[in-house]
Formats: sequence, structure tokens, C-alpha cells
Amino acid sequence: MRAGSASCASLGRPTTSARPKGRERRERSHVTAASSLPEAAVGMEEREIRPGTLEGYVSFRGHKVRYHRAAETAEDDGRRKPPVLLIHGFGGNADHFRKNIAELAKAGNRVYALDLLGYGRSDKPSPSKISTNTLYNFDTWSDQVLEFAESISREDEKVLICCNSVGGIAGLEAAIKQPNKVASVMLMNVSLRMLHEKKQSEFARPFVAALQKTLRTTKLGPWFFSQIATPQGVKNVLRQCYHDASAVTDELVECILQPGLEPNAVNVFLDFISYSTGPLPEEQLAACPVPTSILWGVHDPWEKVEWGRALAAYPCVEEFVEVEAGHCPMDEAPGMVNPLIAAWMSRWSVL
Repeated sequence: MRAGSASCASLGRPTTSARPKGRERRERSHVTAASSLPEAAVGMEEREIRPGTLEGYVSFRGHKVRYHRAAETAEDDGRRKPPVLLIHGFGGNADHFRKNIAELAKAGNRVYALDLLGYGRSDKPSPSKISTNTLYNFDTWSDQVLEFAESISREDEKVLICCNSVGGIAGLEAAIKQPNKVASVMLMNVSLRMLHEKKQSEFARPFVAALQKTLRTTKLGPWFFSQIATPQGVKNVLRQCYHDASAVTDELVECILQPGLEPNAVNVFLDFISYSTGPLPEEQLAACPVPTSILWGVHDPWEKVEWGRALAAYPCVEEFVEVEAGHCPMDEAPGMVNPLIAAWMSRWSVL
């Protein structure tokens, strides 16, 4: 069966075998200065936030942005293995990969997760209320991804980018912009952007635009956000998109909620929900110059698997893998997903 076939696997088994084409340093496990990173990232101190994971900050366009990284990288077999960069989805942050970072580093790759500008503990500069999405857009976030990728890699190294939801749009955009820096992209339940103006009916378009403007420019928007930005509000949203409700723990709720209570978080939220332009994943995959792996939680109520399967037909897609999970499979089912990510990482490690 050819790679990229729309015929899909279930329970974590790839539809087709991947097409490997090709890509060490032992990290310290205690709190350390960022001098353990390549020179471009030196200057920000790190601290251990949980066993096996360090937290640090770097600058992007004058703003402070947070990253997590595996405290230790397993001894490898002498091969140079590319860094792996994990990118979260809308409303998420690096903590959404807390069950993955240290485990994936056992493969011998340096593993990082990044808070996109406006999310997590990264700075949240106020967006314009007049001209939307001039700051919070996939052009900005893909530039952030590429700048960080440059800082964690050596000059001749490519990186692997693994993304969830809207993070996948940023990851694909980064690969399209600089394929010489990205070896491969893995998409997990990539956002299909169903509110994009190209996907709205001609009848609905003015009503959607009016609602977005109302939320952004009146008190209704902050009120709406305040109903979501509570422990119960976050829990309700997560239980909607997670198949296994037991995975929606108090720890997860806090990881998502607390950054949403920071100043300007409401303005970032309202700016993004007004984002109905920019790239679509179908357009990006048609233009993507690097091999792409797609993993899909089949119980996702937002990005339905039957819609996602259509993406498998694009030439850059090497596999489409279905797993028993919802919208955030890396957090809901790490025991199933970590080996799949590790297998993808292994395919893109070279001598």
C-alpha cells in the first residue's frame, strides 16, 4: 500500500510503513544555567519543575517565552539525533507534554516543549483591538518555532517538530518556510480550522464576523472568557474533548487554567477566536516540502477523524495513525502515543 493512503490504521498501528530518509549531549538532571543549551540560548536560568524536566526562558522579539526540556538525554548508539520540539494547541502550553518529555528523551534525542507567545507562561503582549491577528497569527508563531529551533540545534542539524491541534499549523508553516531546518513534522489532531472564512458559507460569514467583533470589542467577550476561566469551566471543556474523563485530573486543570488568569490572557483568547484567515492545513500539506506523519485520536469531537483521514492523501504524508483517544492524545493516552512518537523520531535519526 502506498504511503499517504487514505486507508487508515487503528489502535496505534500505522497504515503503511514509514519512508525513512534521514538524522548528543548528555544533559544534567539538576537545576542548571542555560549554558547547557547551544550558545544562542545562553542567558536564562533553568529550574527543575518535575523529575526529569527543566524549565527555562528565552527571548523572542523582545518578549520572554518559556520552554521545558528533558533534564537528561539517554546515552545513544553513537548516531547524531536531532532535537525534538513539541508544540501545544489553542489554550495549551508546554505542561500539556509533561507526560512525554522525559520519556521521549530516553531515545537519545534532546526533547523540548515551547510555550507559544501569548500562551502558558510566555509573555502576553496586548493585541490590537482595531486590527485583529497582527500579532497572534501563524506567521508569528512559526517564526518563534524556527528561532527556538535554531537556538537548540547545531548549525548543520535539522529538528523534528511534533504538534497538537493549532500547533500543527505553526509547525507546518515553519517547515514550509525553512525546510532546511526541519527534518519532519508530526501532527496530532491538527486543527482543521472549521471557522476559517474559506469554510464558512456565504450566508454565515457576516454573522460570524459580527459575533467575533462583538466578543472582541464589548464586555460580552471578557464575560464569556470568565465563564470558561474557572476550574469547573476548564474541566468541562477538557471532558468534552477527552475520550477518557479520568485523564482530566486536577493537575491538568491547573496546568491549563493558571496561565489563563494572567494579565492579557483574555485579550489573547479573544484575538485568536477572531482569527478566520491565514493558512489551512490542507493548503499547507499540499505545499509541505518535508515528510509528515499524522496521528489522530479517533474520539475527537472537534476535529473528527473522518475529516482528518482526507489529509492522508497529500504526497508529503507518510502515515496516518489512529489511536483510542480524543483531541489531545499525547496527554490522554501517553502509554500508547509515546512509542508512536519515539518510532517517528527513530526513523528520522541518521548516522
